[in-house]
Amino acid sequence: MQMRALGKSGLKTAPLVLGGNVFGWTADKATSFDILDALIDAGFNAVDTANVYSRWVPGHSGGESETVIGEWFAAHGKRDKTLLITKVGMDMGEGGKGLKADYIVKACEASLKRLQTDHIDLYLSHSPDEDTLIDETLEGHQRLIDAGKVRAVGGSNYDGPGLKAAVDAAGDGKARYEVLQPHYNLLVRDQYEGAREDVCVAEGLGVIPYFSLASGFLTGKYRTEDDLKKSPRGGQMKSLLEGRGPKVLAALDKVAARHGATQAQVALAWLMARPSITAPIASATSVAQLQEILPAASMNLSTEDMADLDI
Repeated sequence: MQMRALGKSGLKTAPLVLGGNVFGWTADKATSFDILDALIDAGFNAVDTANVYSRWVPGHSGGESETVIGEWFAAHGKRDKTLLITKVGMDMGEGGKGLKADYIVKACEASLKRLQTDHIDLYLSHSPDEDTLIDETLEGHQRLIDAGKVRAVGGSNYDGPGLKAAVDAAGDGKARYEVLQPHYNLLVRDQYEGAREDVCVAEGLGVIPYFSLASGFLTGKYRTEDDLKKSPRGGQMKSLLEGRGPKVLAALDKVAARHGATQAQVALAWLMARPSITAPIASATSVAQLQEILPAASMNLSTEDMADLDI
């Protein structure tokens, strides 16, 4: 499999990154292990998680996903085959949030312990911290790089000006963001295209978008109001059935039929074909789901396909 450079970080990823938000939540430990094994066995390497996953679940406190991944490393010994991505900054309770330098270092130590590893390949600021100067945030990241605990850093959910300011602040003991993780997919394009994309292209940043399948909408599963009852996520899809939603699904149907592929595969392949995108992130709650999306990495969309999808 041809790996893709993650900006100027020196890291390389497969064309698809596995989202680990489901581990320890909608995918139990055994299932998570099976999914991770299947990913590596198929030649893919990148896994994305965050310290806060899955604190939103009643009874969870955060760190559940990292803990499962760490247990998998310990049990199956595939750390050297895995490009490990995790994040810091979201509210972990008891004052554990934000991007102050000392907290970044403390949070990283906690993540390393849960992950049962001595380093993180890519460490991301999960969201901008309005109460902390970017210089301090980058100093905290640099401390981790200098200590060998982090190989490269980046940001998630930064707008164009904020991202440019972060890149410009690098140097003199401050780390450089080499990767952006934005909200971006075939349906929701304004969260990346424009100022954010312009900065990424100009500065040579790697880009690994999340919500690549619009929380499942781009699989074609939700087409009518009756379909919204198919899963707990269905209620969030009602607004997507309006506006561009049906047109995007129709375009996916057309291109999928042309390739004998699924809508999800086409939606992911479209992201992979975008010049500024390194690799989209997608989750799977079963090995079958993972095996359904992995073929997107070998799809070659034509100029006609891309034009049909440009709704």
